[in-house]
Amino acid sequence: MSALADFKGDAALMAAAVREGQVSARELLDASLARIEATDGAVNAFTLHTRERARAEADAVDAQRARAPQALGPLAGVPYAVKNLYDIEGEVTVAGSVIHRSHPPAEADAVLVRRMQSAGAVLVGALNMDEYAYGFTTENTHYGPCHNPHDLGRISGGSSGGSGAAVAAGQVPLSLGSDTNGSIRVPASLCGVWGLKPTFGRLSRRGSFPFVHSIDHLGPMAGSLAGLALAYDALQGADPLDPGCHARRVQGVAASLGGLPADLRIGVLGGYFEAHATAPAREVVALAARVLGATASVQWPDAAQARAAAFIITASEGGSLHLDDLRTQLDAFEPLSVDRFVAGALQPADWYLRAQRFRRVYRDRVNALFGDWDLLLAPATPVSATPIGTEWLDINGTELPCRAAMGLLTQPISFAGCPVVTAPLWPEASGGLPLGVQIIAAPWREDLAFAAAQRLAEAGVARIKPVHFL
Repeated sequence: MSALADFKGDAALMAAAVREGQVSARELLDASLARIEATDGAVNAFTLHTRERARAEADAVDAQRARAPQALGPLAGVPYAVKNLYDIEGEVTVAGSVIHRSHPPAEADAVLVRRMQSAGAVLVGALNMDEYAYGFTTENTHYGPCHNPHDLGRISGGSSGGSGAAVAAGQVPLSLGSDTNGSIRVPASLCGVWGLKPTFGRLSRRGSFPFVHSIDHLGPMAGSLAGLALAYDALQGADPLDPGCHARRVQGVAASLGGLPADLRIGVLGGYFEAHATAPAREVVALAARVLGATASVQWPDAAQARAAAFIITASEGGSLHLDDLRTQLDAFEPLSVDRFVAGALQPADWYLRAQRFRRVYRDRVNALFGDWDLLLAPATPVSATPIGTEWLDINGTELPCRAAMGLLTQPISFAGCPVVTAPLWPEASGGLPLGVQIIAAPWREDLAFAAAQRLAEAGVARIKPVHFL
C-alpha cells in the first residue's frame, strides 16, 4: 500500500499499517502531499503548508519504528492538518484574517498540536476558515472560498470549512477544528465526514486564537469513526494552564467502540429541531432513529431562546476581542462579518449579562433532560450544502439568511456544552450530497455518542463516500 486511498481515509488503518511495517510514515506523507498538490487548486482547503516540518516528523516516526516499534504512538505516521487558528511554532496564526499577517510567529505549538505530535501524527499544514471563526460557510474574502469536494460549486460549511473539506477530499484523514456555535458540526455535515464537538471544557484550548471564550470548543474531524476516536483519545488530558479546561479524566473510546447498551434511552428531538429541518434533514434523522430504535419525540428546552442568547454572547465577546482593530483597521476586516463584529461591540452590557444568566438556568434544564434520556438525535444542518454565494434559505416556507441559518440546529446544543458526534449520512432527497446527524449526549458522556455512531457505521447508514469532482 502506498497511497492514502488504499486506506479509505481511515487513520486507524494507516497507523496500524505503519506499526506493522506495511507502509512508512514518509510514504503516507508523500501520498498526502501529492493529493493536496493535485486537488487543492480546486478545493482551496489549505492556507499554509508545513512540508519541511512534516518530513522531519515522518522521518522521526520511521526512525522510532526501526528502533522500538512497540513505542510508536497511536497515530504513528498519520498526516493531519489544523484550522489556521491553531498555533504552529514558527508560523503566524492568521485565524482567517489579513490583520494577523503582521503578527509575530507563534513561539510554541498549541497544546492539541503537541498532543497530536506525541501520538505520532504528522502535521502537513493549516486550513481555510471564516475570518476569526465568525461564519458557517468559509466564504473567506481574503483567502478565497473553500469548495465542497462533493460539488465544487457549493460551500464546505464553516467556520472550520477547510478542516471538513481536506478530509472529504482525501488530502488528510484527520483534521482539527473549532466549534463555538456549530463550526465542526456544520462542515462535517456538509462535507460528509465524521466530526466531534466534545463536552465544553474537555480539551485544552491553549494555543488557539479565541472567538468566544465562554463557548469555544476544539475538536477533531475524520474520514472514519475509528480515526475520530483515536484522535479524541490522543487530544485529552488536563491542562492546569488553561482555566477553561475542566477535564475530569481521560476517557478512552477507541479501544471500546461499539457495545451500545440494549436499554439505552434514545430520543429524537422534535419541535424546534423538526420545524427548522427540511425534508433531507428529517430523512437522515429518521434513518438514524430506525437503526438505533429511537421512536419517541423529545422537546429540547428553550432552543430558540438559547440560540438568541448564544448570538448575543457571540457578538459581544467577538466585538470586544477585536475592538482595537475595529477602531483602527475596519476596512481590513472580512466584509461578510465586519458588521456583526461592530454590532457586537455596540451591544449593551445588560444584554450580555442577561444572556449569561439565562445560560446558567438553561444548562440546568438541559442537564435535567438527560435524567430521562441517554442520547438524542437531531439534524446537524437544516439543508445540505448550498451554492457558493447563496444569500437566503427557504426552510419550510420561511426565508432565512443562509450564513446564519446553517447554525440553526447546532447553536442550542453547544450553548449547553453537550458533546456531539456528527455522523455522515446520505439522504436520497439531497441529490447525492451528504447531510449529518447529531448524536447528542449528556456532558462527559462522549462514550455513548461514539457507541451509537458505531452502530450507525456498522449498519452502513453512516459512512464516507469518495468524491467525484476531483
